[in-house]
Amino acid sequence: MDQLWIFALGTVAQLLFASRMLVQWLQSEKARKVQNPTIFWILSLAGSLLYLLYGWLRKDFALMLGQLIGYYVYIWNLGAKGVWQKLGAWRYAVVSVLLLIPVAAVIPMAGQWPEVSAKLFHNDAIPRGLLLFGTAGQLIFSTRFLYQAIYSARRKESLLPVGFWIISAVGASMILVYGILRRDPVVVMAEVCGLVTYIRNLMLWNRERKA
Repeated sequence: MDQLWIFALGTVAQLLFASRMLVQWLQSEKARKVQNPTIFWILSLAGSLLYLLYGWLRKDFALMLGQLIGYYVYIWNLGAKGVWQKLGAWRYAVVSVLLLIPVAAVIPMAGQWPEVSAKLFHNDAIPRGLLLFGTAGQLIFSTRFLYQAIYSARRKESLLPVGFWIISAVGASMILVYGILRRDPVVVMAEVCGLVTYIRNLMLWNRERKA
């Protein structure tokens, strides 16, 4: 029963991630070029919070690492989109709470580091080689948002450049293999769906470039 509840939590998180890609995909198809809607980042942030919890409950460092890197990029993009400014005087409080949530989750672990380390890095259910492969996939996958943030910051607006989709496709392919070997249906479902949208966005970008 506990495992079903954990998989249900991961599924909800992945549904939020899938929804962001679906909305972005539909808007891009309608515009016939790659779009970057605000809702994409809102759904990303909500999904990231749940998926961080899912990774912890699954004792899976590879999953947690990927989400932690992207989490702060989502917050930045929402700021670049002007979302926080619309909250008026509340924006500082809301952003501060969001920034501190991962920190608040990590602080209690500091006093129990041996147990936490054992759960995350010495999980008998995940061979060391597989964990390293999954972590490498998550790192590559997560650099797409670092790349996106740097690219956007230089242009002073939130954008989804072609490099974002290329890195997404490479990282997702590795994570898909990891999920299959890990026998994790949530990860497999998410990466298969994600690969479809990443490839399609590359096709839209290529068509736009040739136009």
